[in-house]
Amino acid sequence: MDSDERIQAASKFLLQSPPGEINDVLNDVRNIISDDESLQTGILPALREYNLAQFITADVPGHQHQCIVSEAARVQAQGEEEDEERRDRFWDPRSRTSFRFDHLALEASEPEPIEPETEAEPFRLALENASLTYLAAHFHDGVTSVFPTQGNAERFVVQVVANKYNPSNFWSGRWRSEYIVNLAERTLEGKILVNVHYYEQGNVQLSTTHTVSLELPQTISAESAPASASKILALIETEESKYQTSLNAAYQEMSEKTFKGLRRALPMTRAKLDWEKVLGYKLGQELSASKGGFAAA
Repeated sequence: MDSDERIQAASKFLLQSPPGEINDVLNDVRNIISDDESLQTGILPALREYNLAQFITADVPGHQHQCIVSEAARVQAQGEEEDEERRDRFWDPRSRTSFRFDHLALEASEPEPIEPETEAEPFRLALENASLTYLAAHFHDGVTSVFPTQGNAERFVVQVVANKYNPSNFWSGRWRSEYIVNLAERTLEGKILVNVHYYEQGNVQLSTTHTVSLELPQTISAESAPASASKILALIETEESKYQTSLNAAYQEMSEKTFKGLRRALPMTRAKLDWEKVLGYKLGQELSASKGGFAAA
């Protein structure tokens, strides 16, 4: 396998990294490539794709909060062709700050002020405030970002991500949700993605996607931004609560039925078999049979 093929293989491994474990995967593939310079250059597209899809969070330079790094957060090029450096500039509407994001070090730098679109900002801000309230009530250490859509003052993207890493107990998990709020078409379209990895004496992953498609009530409008934003987040809360309940029910059913079916049945004695003594069990059985034969004679 040549260097390019190894880079391609490493990129595929990275794209399949469980939540919070990409550095572990990266360290493993470094041993395969054995060339850090070509590795960093070759896997950058895969790292960029992974980080944007997974809603990786970044500390906003000069501020005390985090924002989501995603495709919706990318700073759009204005007229000229986008170069590599500008391609990795993102923005946080909450602080009106743009920054350059290092996909390998996962760090934000080179902050610049950026002004949002005047027409879209009032409703975007209302959605952001409602999202922060929802986040504080339902997510531990979660992050939310709300973005306007360039050229469309009535279309917004609401994103939420929450991570829980517990390597000492061999599990990690990530919740992602994204919603497109379209006031003109009166629709709420979205998806919820859950990834959980459990790897104590094994390797089990759960990956689910749940889609949401709702019609917005007639009472929602840009003119009543705070009240309308709260109603939209109430719809999101209802959908996410229902999905969480369905996941809990599925886990309960698997625990009571599926997992029990996978377990090895106990022997007739209802005691666990000590496999280190299995030869002794067999020998004892033969001796008992022999004694029975002698008695019959």
